[in-house]
Amino acid sequence: MGFLETHGRPRTAELAEGLEIVPRRRISYRGVTVEEMDTEAVIQRQPAVALVDEIAHTNAPGSLHEKRWQDVEDILNAGITVISTVNIQHLESLADIVENITGVHVRERIPDRVIDDADEVELIDMSPHALRQRMRHGNIYPPERAERALDSCFREGNLMALREMALRKMAQVCELDLEECMQQHEIDAAWSAGERVMVCIDAGPQAENLIRRGWRMANRYRTELLAVFVETPSWASASPEQKRRLEASLRFAEDLGAEPIRVQGRMLRER
Repeated sequence: MGFLETHGRPRTAELAEGLEIVPRRRISYRGVTVEEMDTEAVIQRQPAVALVDEIAHTNAPGSLHEKRWQDVEDILNAGITVISTVNIQHLESLADIVENITGVHVRERIPDRVIDDADEVELIDMSPHALRQRMRHGNIYPPERAERALDSCFREGNLMALREMALRKMAQVCELDLEECMQQHEIDAAWSAGERVMVCIDAGPQAENLIRRGWRMANRYRTELLAVFVETPSWASASPEQKRRLEASLRFAEDLGAEPIRVQGRMLRER
């Protein structure tokens, strides 16, 4: 274990029992001695895997690097796999949004590429209610600090917003993984794995209303709308008026910002 920050939590310390822990490096700064990860000692130990807690941490002055994520890069460059932890509010690209939501200026941040370059990202998800319960039970902060946190940054509304941001980030990570998989396997066809809203329309008079409903839903979920028409064999005998209405509906969908799509099939459920 390269570095573990228990914050005085005995249960966290118990989980580390039996693991080899590299001694910390002691640094004197303004008359105070602080402890940081001894990156050189971790590299010299040459483990297959090093656990490094709180990758967004800012190192004490006098350290080789300003940020712990830079220390982690040195460890990775030495051929050692690193498992670390980070909270969604520590991503650089989200700093302004987090501050607007929580009113807290997060100083310890990491570039998004640290997450994007990771081989694997795992979300440890928990409902805001359950997280607040953990806080009350002293599983995160000492009781006196927990009460202040529950009334400020850890308000339920803040936690709901942060959770949504984390889920959206994980969706982006999954999309990147999918694109990489497609490139590795030389897959040319587009895989629409992200969330979309799709409406299946015909030449009937209700097509535009259906497109409007789909558009409102897509806006609510902040995603794309696909307006799909399945051209069955019977479409060959459609009247000029039906064809005109269909073309008008597809143009209407495109004008709204939806993607009009025409596919061929024997029946709707084939597609």
